[in-house]
Amino acid sequence: QVQLVESGGGLVQAGGSLRLSCAASGRTFSSYGMGWFRQAPGKEREFVAAISWSGRNTYHADSVKGRFTISRDNAKKTVSLQMNSLKPEDTAVYYCAASTRAVGAATDEYDYWGQGTQVTVSS
Repeated sequence: QVQLVESGGGLVQAGGSLRLSCAASGRTFSSYGMGWFRQAPGKEREFVAAISWSGRNTYHADSVKGRFTISRDNAKKTVSLQMNSLKPEDTAVYYCAASTRAVGAATDEYDYWGQGTQVTVSS
């Protein structure tokens, strides 16, 4: 089992940057695929980015491609999301998730979730 704790959220102006981090507990972090999702008020949780257990394969939603970058450090048991050129529509609670299977874009492919961190982008 793994526990996930996100950090790094906050208030930023449009065009700015934030870096989210997710710290994991447990001895088998390097065997999990990891993902970032977000949920805006009144909307469903949506896929943002994912990374394979090795870090060799990454996937980004079209809406964030070229602006956001997912990465991981298995030695430190962390996964990060670098967010640049932020837009007001990026405002949401961002969640880190871990999968014991191949990573994908569907929420039901993930087994463990963090509590979320708020990102607010002002115009």
